[in-house]
Formats: sequence, structure tokens, C-alpha cells
Amino acid sequence: MSALAAKSQAELIAMIERMQESAKRKLTLKVSEKGAVSLYGLGRFPVTLYAGQWERLLDEAIRIRAFIGDNQATLATKD
Repeated sequence: MSALAAKSQAELIAMIERMQESAKRKLTLKVSEKGAVSLYGLGRFPVTLYAGQWERLLDEAIRIRAFIGDNQATLATKD
């Protein structure tokens, strides 16, 4: 008997839920049809920007993190 077959239905359901959660958190990148970079995994739709826009955004990462930290009390979170 395999280890998987020995698990109860509740254990199998819990395993599936953990795998689905980890799949939701995984971020992936793809090149769009128009040559932009699409980031998948943050929400329902991808975030798509051209390379130059991503570079500008990444250059501002420290400032964005500071802004989030300064405004933590008023910001909503979604994990």
C-alpha cells in the first residue's frame, strides 16, 4: 500500500488545500504578445508593464516600501 493510499480523506483534502495555497502564492513572469513583461500571481489579472516601466518601478522599491511602512495603519492587506 502506498503512503498516499494510507491517508484519510481529511488528510488528502488538507494536502490538496496546501498545494492550492502554494500555487496561489507563486509568482510567474511571461513576455506578452506585445513584448511587455507580465507578472502573474498577485491577483486575478496579471500586472503587465514594458521593461522600462518595470525598471523605473524597481528603482523606486525602497521609496515604495517606506511609503507602505509610513501608511501601514491606513492600508488594507490581502494575502
